[in-house]
Parts: sequence; structure tokens; C-alpha cells
Amino acid sequence: MAEMQRTVKSPVLLSGIGLHTGEKVNLQIIPAEENYGYKFQRIDLEGEPIIKADCDLVVATDRGTTLEKNGTRVYTTEHILAALYGCQVDNALIKIDGPEVPIMDGSSKLFVDAIEEVGYEDQNAERIYLELDENIAWEDLDKGIEFLAIPDKNYRITVMVDYKSPVLGTQHASMYKIDEFKHEIAPSRTFVFLRELEFLAKNNLIKGGSLDNAIVLIERENVGTEELDRLAKLLGKEDVKFKIEGIGVLNSTKLQFENEPARHKLLDIVGDLALIGRPVKAHILAARPGHSGNVRFAKVLKEYMKSKEKAGPHFDLTKTPLYNINDIESMLPHRFPFLMVDKVMEIGEDSIIGVKNITMNEPIFTGHFPGNPVFPGVLQVEAMAQVGGIFALSKVDDPHLYSTYFMKIDKVKFKQKVIPGDTIVFELKLISPMRRGLVDMKGIGYVNGNPVVEAQMLAQVIKDKTE
Repeated sequence: MAEMQRTVKSPVLLSGIGLHTGEKVNLQIIPAEENYGYKFQRIDLEGEPIIKADCDLVVATDRGTTLEKNGTRVYTTEHILAALYGCQVDNALIKIDGPEVPIMDGSSKLFVDAIEEVGYEDQNAERIYLELDENIAWEDLDKGIEFLAIPDKNYRITVMVDYKSPVLGTQHASMYKIDEFKHEIAPSRTFVFLRELEFLAKNNLIKGGSLDNAIVLIERENVGTEELDRLAKLLGKEDVKFKIEGIGVLNSTKLQFENEPARHKLLDIVGDLALIGRPVKAHILAARPGHSGNVRFAKVLKEYMKSKEKAGPHFDLTKTPLYNINDIESMLPHRFPFLMVDKVMEIGEDSIIGVKNITMNEPIFTGHFPGNPVFPGVLQVEAMAQVGGIFALSKVDDPHLYSTYFMKIDKVKFKQKVIPGDTIVFELKLISPMRRGLVDMKGIGYVNGNPVVEAQMLAQVIKDKTE
């Protein structure tokens, strides 16, 4: 059954401070129309410019993912995008009145909680996934970053982090399907090493950082009070009492999970790969990832997606069909010259692929555009409908006792002409589950991988014959 897109049921309102800017910011997640995707809007600026959440618009990945368009920037986008993707929200406008998304508690949990509180609005457009036909690998040998995407029916991620650190060591984290994100990944907070704090502070970063929104990892035991006081002053946190109990976590902050840093790296991957612009069905394996590697791999996957869309779907017509013409004649009442399906390649739970070969021997060409034979659009729709009829009849016992009747044809489009010598491959999918003999399907007909016709059709299967 086709999955439909969804948005949030009503606006989501949140406030917090930016991790790096330290500025207070108000954020709203606004419901958006079908196929809108994710976009940010800086409502504090003249003209309230909008920036699409797109990996091609990433301009910086130091300690967060920054988007920019026409000189307007939005900082630290990954946690809110991970929350939206993890909640399977397809379309949303994110309004902010400052330059940086609020850090909240350093994870995606508060965003997820707020989204769940308002709920979801199902939409009429189908959710279109990026699905892989092959393994896609990418690596940065200098930095030891490795990514591999493998075809999978779910969105699965496996992460390995290795900082060669006595406190972290090597950690792994996994998410087997997107449903696990809310509880297993979203609460994982961002982290930083104590040795990095001075550099970050001197470079005007982490102004909004605190032990409430980040885990500070300590790798050595001989950290003196003087050093801690100096760091506190640099960070503007003189009122905070820092304490260290050997190697571990500053102020003994309790971890949500034993491998919380690795889970947070997985969270960042979810947020950064949301910049591809389409939900993914693949197993992503990542070694030593970071925002830079995440975004570069997102661009690799986006290029793959664009090349796949340009090439169109591939159908293997050389394999043995599921139904040949004799099988089809036993199911459909149509006969030459009105039998429009030559073979059926496969039938799934909610889909079917059927084939119609166009030859000059079609009787229609005798009178239809002599000298310029074009297969009529109305017959393309009829052929598609017959494929849909075969799907419906394949789901009942004794299909020869049933007839299929059209009830509605909608959203018909003809993309290019079909001529003798062409083979149309029809791919149809259920829009909603079959009930009371009603079959609601969307179909696309392809010639050489290019769409030539599409339509939505509603039909009813009725048992109107006896043995």
C-alpha cells in the first residue's frame, strides 16, 4: 500500500538559545503543503527570506550544519531536521526569529515531544522514497571517514565512532528502522571534549553552551582548579561550579545511554541526510562521521537520485513473466483487438507491472493518423486499466467469474506520443487498501524508462458469472 505524505496538524512553538550565538530565538514549525519538503524562514530579517533545507546550500559544517541562500544563513539545522525526519513529517516550514536554531537540551528530544504533542495531518500525495539499485560508497582517506549505502526496505543506520580517546574508545550505535528514532536516538545529546572548549570559546563559538545542553568529556585526570576556572571565565560561566572526578564526564553528568555519543552521531546523520530532499530506504553504514562527511555523502546520494530520475525506472522484460497471454486470457474477458495486455511481469501486495507491445499490426492504425501512426491516449488508459483489472482479479478466487468496471478516471496526463515499435510498461500501485471490491490505483506507463502516460483509476470488481 502506498505511503502518504504528512505534515504537523498545527503550528509547533518552541523557544531557546543558540548553541554558538548564545542568542534567544523563537521557533515555529508550520504545516506545509504536499511536496513542500523542509524550509527555513528568517522572520527577523527584511523580506522574511526562505532557505530550502538542501545539501547544496550548506556553506559550513564546523560544529553544526549551516545553510545559506542569497547571504542569509541559518545555523545548527541538524537537530530540528532529524526530529522532523524521525517523526516522518514530510513537509514543514520552520520559522525562526534569529540566526540559529535553538539548541534546547542538545538533542532532538524536545523537538520530537513538541511535534508529537500537536500530532500529524495526513496528506493526499504519495511519499516518494530514494531507493537504491546498487551499493554506494564514499570515503575521505585523509580523515578516515567512510560511508556505505546498501539497498534495504527500511531506513537503517549503523555508526562507528573512534576518537582514539581513553574516555570514548570505539563506540557503535544502530537504528534498524525509522520508528526507533523517537525513543532510541532523539534523546542523545551533543558532546564536546574538555580539550576543545578553549579553542571553541576563543573562536566565538558555544556562547550558549552549558552542561544542560552538552556532555563534556574529560580524557585526563590531572585537570587543575586553575584550568577549570580559566575555562569557566572564557565561557562566561563563572557562576557554574565545575568539578572533575578523573577521566569521564564533567560534573559526572549522567548519560542517557552508555553509547550516547555514538547515538548522537547517528542523530546528526539523520538530520544531515534529510538535506537530500527525499526520505531514504537504505542501510547507511558510517565510520567516524561528522557534519562535513555527512553533508558530502548527502550530495553523493542526491546526485545518484537525480541521475536515477533522469534515467527513469528499469524493468527487466527478459525474465519469465508471471502471467503470459494465455494466463491473461483466462482472467480478462477481452479479446483481440481489445485485449491490451501482453504479459504481466510481477504482482506485489499493492502493485503490478504489465506490458503492452505496440506494433504496426494494430487495427487502430488503419484509420488513426495514416502516415503518422500514434497509439491513441484513450487506448493507453484502457491498457493501464486492464493491468489494474488483472491486479484486482489476482486477489480473488475464480477470477473468471468476475468482471471489472470503471467508476472513475482522474488526473490523466500524456507526456509524449507512443508509436509502433514502442513497448509500454505499466506500473500501478494501490492508493488505498481494497475494500468491498473497490480498487483505487495510480498508474504510470513508461517507454524506455520515460513516463508517457499517468492516471488515477477507481474500479469495482463484481462477481457476476457462474460456472
